[in-house]
Amino acid sequence: MPMKRIILLVGLLLASIPASAQQVQKEVTNLGGHARAYYLFIPDKLTKDHPAPLLVLLHGSGRNGASLMDKWKDLAKKEGIVVVAPDALTTQGWASPVDGPDFLHDLITELLSKYPIDSRRIYLFGHSAGASFALYMALYESEYFAAAAIHAGALTPRDGPIVEMAKRRIPIHIAVGTVDRFFPLTAVRATRDMLNSNGFNAQLVEMPDHDHWYYDLAPKINATAWTFLKEQKLADEPRYQKYNFK
Repeated sequence: MPMKRIILLVGLLLASIPASAQQVQKEVTNLGGHARAYYLFIPDKLTKDHPAPLLVLLHGSGRNGASLMDKWKDLAKKEGIVVVAPDALTTQGWASPVDGPDFLHDLITELLSKYPIDSRRIYLFGHSAGASFALYMALYESEYFAAAAIHAGALTPRDGPIVEMAKRRIPIHIAVGTVDRFFPLTAVRATRDMLNSNGFNAQLVEMPDHDHWYYDLAPKINATAWTFLKEQKLADEPRYQKYNFK
């Protein structure tokens, strides 16, 4: 068989392999004038007739999207979840406006154009710095994201106006260790109470003797978070709000 024909056949075979067969893929896109890396998992049997939910992962400071994707990929495969884990612009953590809401919205819009995703089931999950940022994104874009779940994150007492301005009382699940020295239990309880006093139904799971370290207990934390998230769905098509951050 001629070499050109062999190369052509190999190329066709590779093209026929679904993205999920490659497991997690690292991609780079240009959004907001920056080259942005993200990690993507696409489950098997993804069709227009059976669109999948989308989970956006926000990593902790000093890490990247792969650190959370590695802990979510097995559950995503089992549950049929499209998962995207972008890198923050800098390893120090997440910040507006460079990391969201516009960046996350533009990234999600790009994925929606390529894959059959249920736009009413787009969720947030974050750890540590990514957890706090997920709370802010959920409040700013309460009519866009269906729900949010976090591990080890909190709002501050000064965030009352952000909580009050949320247009929808978005479902929020919070998990924290009782001996987390970065996000003390008192601060996380205050976050829950601030949300609930403003009409939210924020759930708090306190993990006895657990500290800030997410990775060893990730399977348990993720399973609990997904049990909460997967039951949430927007009643209408998602609405995105533009902001002018100074």
